[in-house]
Amino acid sequence: MVALYRASLEKLRRGPSTPTAAPSGFRPPSPPLASGTASRRLAFHGSAGGLFGIHIVNALCTLLTLGLYFFWGKVRVRAYLLGETELEADRFAYHGTGRELLIGFAKGVAVFFIPVALMSILPQLYGAPAPVTSALATLLWITGLLLVPIAMVGARRYRLSRTSWRGVRFSFRGRVREFVGIFVVGTILTSLTLGIYYPIFATQRQAFMIAHSYFGSRAFGFDGRGRDLLGPFLTMILLFVPTLGLSWFWFSARRQRYFTEHTRFGTTTFRSAVTGGRLAWLQISNVVALVLTVGLAWPWTVVRALRFQLRYVRLEGPLDVADVQQDAQAATATGEGLAGLLDADFGVS
Repeated sequence: MVALYRASLEKLRRGPSTPTAAPSGFRPPSPPLASGTASRRLAFHGSAGGLFGIHIVNALCTLLTLGLYFFWGKVRVRAYLLGETELEADRFAYHGTGRELLIGFAKGVAVFFIPVALMSILPQLYGAPAPVTSALATLLWITGLLLVPIAMVGARRYRLSRTSWRGVRFSFRGRVREFVGIFVVGTILTSLTLGIYYPIFATQRQAFMIAHSYFGSRAFGFDGRGRDLLGPFLTMILLFVPTLGLSWFWFSARRQRYFTEHTRFGTTTFRSAVTGGRLAWLQISNVVALVLTVGLAWPWTVVRALRFQLRYVRLEGPLDVADVQQDAQAATATGEGLAGLLDADFGVS
């Protein structure tokens, strides 16, 4: 295990084939393929054994430091997974630090978690009247409804700002207020319609996250419409009981294909070939593996899921990034820390 861990660290030290930082105005070289019919895939070169070595060392160090090393361990895992992912013969890179994650977590606890915890505990501790308890419960629900979208935006902003390819940083530039509006209205309408509004809500969230994401100076695009998924979603509901819930995997694959195929980057489009059966097998077998091994299979399930995701996605059309310039954006890890407290990632990594 130590040998595997050292080997993985050596790969991380080598980093991607080009520098991970670049001055303003940097123009990355054009990739060798520029044909309109060119098809590209991302590749993952890591292994479950390499991640397992990192995971074991992280677990031991976290125990020895009474949990403090957890944030540095998370950075090592992210750096390994991104550093082993390749597009057009160049690796991605992760630039976050454990110190940033620790400070972000501390801010999340101080600014959000402690006040919310006090509002929950103090009324019970001092025997507050029923009207006061009810009012505080409503306030807590509203607070949670607002904190989740704030955490989601903050986490995505931080993670993209710490990710690069060919030395150019990604970034996220969506406004928190706009996403809070989408999230609050979508949550309420989904509840009032007994879930029927969900496809529209999910598509609005995806559109916001993709359309405000950038690689250097160029934005990604998304042109999906929620009503296109309404029919498949209703079909999934009708078949849910007869299929013992397996229809959900069919809808999840359909949604994944739709979101992927309506995403673009300049003249580059994306395609997905994932199917419900394959997705069901992946997720169910991963859960079974984790249960049977009491969590020890976690590295294997992570690598397996990542390879699965990359296997069924391809990029089509010219990938011309010659005019993309470095345009890194500042971001703190407060939203990342809050997302960890609320378990509100929702796929923003």
